[in-house]
Amino acid sequence: MGLVAEFDIECPALPLAGAASAVPEATIVLDLQYNHGDRPPFVVTVTDGSRRAFERALTAADDVAGWTLIGEAGTARRYRARPAYSFAGQLGDAVDDLEGLTDLATEDAIIERIEVLPEGWRQTGWFLDRTTFDAFASFWQDNAGFRLRRLTRDGDAEPPGDGLTDEQREALRIAYERGYFEIPRRTSLEGLADELGITASSVSERLRRAQTQLVQETVAPAWPPLAT
Repeated sequence: MGLVAEFDIECPALPLAGAASAVPEATIVLDLQYNHGDRPPFVVTVTDGSRRAFERALTAADDVAGWTLIGEAGTARRYRARPAYSFAGQLGDAVDDLEGLTDLATEDAIIERIEVLPEGWRQTGWFLDRTTFDAFASFWQDNAGFRLRRLTRDGDAEPPGDGLTDEQREALRIAYERGYFEIPRRTSLEGLADELGITASSVSERLRRAQTQLVQETVAPAWPPLAT
């Protein structure tokens, strides 16, 4: 039986970590199109945060050669960005074992979600077995930083196409039942926080992450090729 893991890779040299640091209030989810050579373009979904500030950060990022805003859906914006470097070129000064980094791509694993954080990436992935996961974790423990957030058997985890944690699902359910998404709202973040027993900022973070995940899984237009 396989494993589902959620973990943080603490490596600020990872793509777009600098942009996340410049706009920490934004939630940034990254897709890599691996069939586009050694510089796969980024598909970036952003919710919250200032659009202008994030786009300034993209323009200023030394790891982004160019970007295009593809579209918007509510508070979510989707971009395509051209990387300025290959992975080896970008991580060469931060990761000693570049050959091992290449080997990770051949492991029996599927990374289904990458959230960009100021300190690196938060990933959710499916792994064939414990040996496969341990190889992945050991590489990042040896070359950067690795913090496991969740590890479950695949039969016990959320089904594919959802990806929400139990806490995120509960926050969404209560927010919906209490009328938080209605216009006008029938409750506030503070009201939800009292019911969930957490702070208002924690409620906001859970809702943002849950909404980002749902957009990521349900909004999937066909992207045109990047101009050369």
